Amino acid sequence: MTTTDLPPDGALEGLEGLEAANGAGGAPAVAVAPHGWLRAAVAAQLGGLPRAFWTLFAGQVVNRLGGMVLSFLVYYLTARGLSPGRIGTVMAALGLGALVSQPVGGWMADRIGRRFTLVTGMVSTAVALMFLGTVRGLPLLLTGAALLGAVGELYRPASAALVADLVGDPALRAKAYGLLYWAINIGFSVASVLAGFLADHGYWLLFAVDGGTGVIFAAIVYVGIPRDPVPVRGDRGDGVGYRTALRDPLLVTLVLLALGYSVLYDQAFVGIPLAMRDAGLRPSVYGLTAALNGVLIVVLQPAFSTWLARFKRLHVLAVSWAVVGLGMALTGLASSPWQFAATLTVWTLGEIGTAGFVVTLAADLAPARARGRYQAIFGWSGSAAVLLGPVAGASLYGASPAALWWACLVLGLACAAVAVALTPATERRRAAALDPLPAGPLPPG
Repeated sequence: MTTTDLPPDGALEGLEGLEAANGAGGAPAVAVAPHGWLRAAVAAQLGGLPRAFWTLFAGQVVNRLGGMVLSFLVYYLTARGLSPGRIGTVMAALGLGALVSQPVGGWMADRIGRRFTLVTGMVSTAVALMFLGTVRGLPLLLTGAALLGAVGELYRPASAALVADLVGDPALRAKAYGLLYWAINIGFSVASVLAGFLADHGYWLLFAVDGGTGVIFAAIVYVGIPRDPVPVRGDRGDGVGYRTALRDPLLVTLVLLALGYSVLYDQAFVGIPLAMRDAGLRPSVYGLTAALNGVLIVVLQPAFSTWLARFKRLHVLAVSWAVVGLGMALTGLASSPWQFAATLTVWTLGEIGTAGFVVTLAADLAPARARGRYQAIFGWSGSAAVLLGPVAGASLYGASPAALWWACLVLGLACAAVAVALTPATERRRAAALDPLPAGPLPPG
């Protein structure tokens, strides 16, 4: 990663006092030079965030530039001679491993340290990728997939908790998390194009690039963030472990909402391809629509995140979830490429609205000593959806395509309605979490 991946010093000129006021993320007071409207726009989108955040941002871009294996894993397993049934078994092993990855990563982030967990997780993922890319036979492939699932998400809670540590001002957190989401989509869009080319020259290249960029990400964090910004307490007496958190009805309900949305969103990879296949469209058309999704996010998401950050978290999520549900439901009316592109545009706008807001909500609610575990609890919903979403989507579509699209609309609207109903209790919890909490149980909702 070169320095060109970071915001140029000139873009933040006149903002030196910004970081000083920001500290670990304080509210910015942007002073814009009078001769640069472009500088004003850049400052509005990028100002107020500490340099350590941009180090993490750069690492995420590099990591996602190499994120190739999972997208082509089915093709790789087919080349290994596995039947569709055995491929499904290997993918299930990957999903089962992922169920434990984030909880373990969250515990490590809080007990050992964010930086250590992130670096260890990325290096371990590289090792697991190399193992999976070299073994033969179903038992070893199952082992490799489960291992990759178990270590592949270790870094996520640590990364999300590190952002909350660095950006102390809640008003800036949504922007910070949104920018990370943007970075992930930039890398993913490029990786999707490169992966197809590399796969023509051998699947081993995908594993090598994916593992290598993960190691580079670890090196960027190790060098660029020399220590955790918030000291980690290694004792067990903080009173906010997983058991305590999971006895909190508000927190559990919010996680279930995130799970519902993740299952809904997974139909972009299950229901929509099936619908396009049944409409007689080639896989290349699906690839082009997926590319449109990435382009829209890259172009629109930074400005959207800055604007949406002023609203209540759950109100933003409620509207976004409803829009995603509507967009998915409209897929049932599409039959031509441009119609599928139109429906994709609708649910992509909803996806942009969710960008970073779930992790922002987790950061707002979490005591500093439990940020890793809170992020892991919310992140677990995405891992669980990897197992539930494809099964639910394929089953409903097999029974009746219309049933799937109506279910998407109902699920999106239901998540939105519950989110609005929970807003007052969540806002009270957020306000309480802004003040330092003594060790002990969570405050009442």
